[in-house]
Amino acid sequence: MMTLIDPGTGRLLAQAIADLEADRLVQAEQGLRRVLLAAPKSSEARHRLGQLLYRTGRYSQAEAELRRALAIAPTPETRLGLGLTLMAQGQYPEGWALYGARHEIAAKGLPRPQDFPHPEWRGEDLNGKHIVIFPEQGFGDQIQFARFTPQLQALGADVTLLCRPTLERLFAHSFPDARVLAAAGAVEFPDPDYWVMAGGLPAPLGTTLETLPAQPYLTTPSTWPTLPPGLKIGLATRGSPTNGNDRHRSLTPEQAAELTAVLPGQVIDLDPVVSGARDFADTAALIAQLDLVVTVDSSMAHLAGGMGKPCWVMLSVLGVDWRWLDRATDSPWYPSVRLYRQGADHAWGPVIAAIGADLARGEIGGGR
Repeated sequence: MMTLIDPGTGRLLAQAIADLEADRLVQAEQGLRRVLLAAPKSSEARHRLGQLLYRTGRYSQAEAELRRALAIAPTPETRLGLGLTLMAQGQYPEGWALYGARHEIAAKGLPRPQDFPHPEWRGEDLNGKHIVIFPEQGFGDQIQFARFTPQLQALGADVTLLCRPTLERLFAHSFPDARVLAAAGAVEFPDPDYWVMAGGLPAPLGTTLETLPAQPYLTTPSTWPTLPPGLKIGLATRGSPTNGNDRHRSLTPEQAAELTAVLPGQVIDLDPVVSGARDFADTAALIAQLDLVVTVDSSMAHLAGGMGKPCWVMLSVLGVDWRWLDRATDSPWYPSVRLYRQGADHAWGPVIAAIGADLARGEIGGGR
């Protein structure tokens, strides 16, 4: 990705990249722009500036910068960066096509089947065909993309859906006509005609904002002990620590306590370690009894949203995921979800205050 630049500019670029990786974003942006004044054809600097603009929610500027970088050096990193930026703006057809570059970046750790003697599905007729969906990324991603399973079945496909073990019971009950198998150890299933990665489904299906299947699609076979009567709010204040943006999206214990203090009624911690849930089916059975879920950007948002449960999602201003788009408070993926976004101060306090104020007014519903 590097373009030859003089040593002084190279040192400036290295410092700007270090500032970006350390979240010194003002210094990073100043440094990158200085580099581009000296070396306007530095694809690395343009890619990094586009990355910074994306992380700070300036999507149209990020798109322009990444397109410039792509014209200089069409690397997988820049193709993926542009794809995510387009998807964050709802420009799905072009975004999905570029999203496939995620599998070309070794550091992402997103492998595809190797030496698999069957073709990848790219939109061919599925009537009477068997297709296997391979899992990828985190729990939230797998829950989000599982919604396309019935769409494949409506095209006449026999579907095998592979998933992480703690999703198996939930998916098996939610998609009873699919062959749902836990992707653990040696997994046997009939030879497929095609295979597809879970995140690769929207592209060949031609998914747009207008055709996105958004109706509730998750149900649970589990039961949960009956909770006491009255208002019940589920709470999730932390996501997976392995997520690259977890330091921004999760709450500290002090912030979690501040949030809990503004929640009325019975507050129920959705962390399985606390609740005792064995898997997502159990957690779904617990959520089914709740009036509202309040969560950071974690798998709980996707679980509650996929069930159609009112769910309020707290979003960091830094590195907000593409799937929440650049819309203010609603999500086309989950109509029952309401979004609460940080302001330019990167602080959770105003978000917590807004949630408390809405609850004090008696609001419980989802998107608005």
